[in-house]
Amino acid sequence: MRFDDQRQLMVERHLVSRGIVDSNVINAFLRVRRECFVDDEWKDFTYSDHPLSIGHEQTISQPYIVALMMSYLDLQKSDRVLEIGTGSGYQTALLAEIVSQVYTVERIEDLLMRAKATLKQQGYKNIHFKIGDGTLGWLNAVPLMSEFDKIIVCAGSPRKPENLLSQLAEGGKLVIPQGVATYQDLIVYEKRGGEVIEYVRDSCVFVPLIGKEGW
Repeated sequence: MRFDDQRQLMVERHLVSRGIVDSNVINAFLRVRRECFVDDEWKDFTYSDHPLSIGHEQTISQPYIVALMMSYLDLQKSDRVLEIGTGSGYQTALLAEIVSQVYTVERIEDLLMRAKATLKQQGYKNIHFKIGDGTLGWLNAVPLMSEFDKIIVCAGSPRKPENLLSQLAEGGKLVIPQGVATYQDLIVYEKRGGEVIEYVRDSCVFVPLIGKEGW
């Protein structure tokens, strides 16, 4: 079966049938070619609903979980989004299909360089890259940015991400896996009137968030 057909089936079987209704998210998943972000040894499993290894003890996340987290953010065309954990660049591409600008941080240089090259090949021009500690967000990076409309964290954190929340704009949302190393809940933080409201959503398991405010 062609990758295009597999992509369509993945969206129907693993996203729409499980309650993903955000048309922006669904259309992004239909457009982005996941096979471009998967290593050759895992190509046969490109559109399975499972995480896949990308090396360095990191994974390209399960499509349903990616779609769920993006849906919680209520992404809009005008949004400036901070992504913590570039990884393969697959989620970065999905975000870039929807929003105005994506700012992505990855601590592993090899992964960032590979993702950057793949995203360039795919023609994306609204993505900015930073190598460093993702728990610090976009501090001391170019272009200069102090606030983001949405923030998405792609690794499990042991605590509330205070530094990232300080970079969240008024009315913005942040989604993060939070808990212990082997088990987390998806937490959605929303900033309203200068206060941060916390919502506990679904259970999940992510690789550890490494950094000053992580593990």
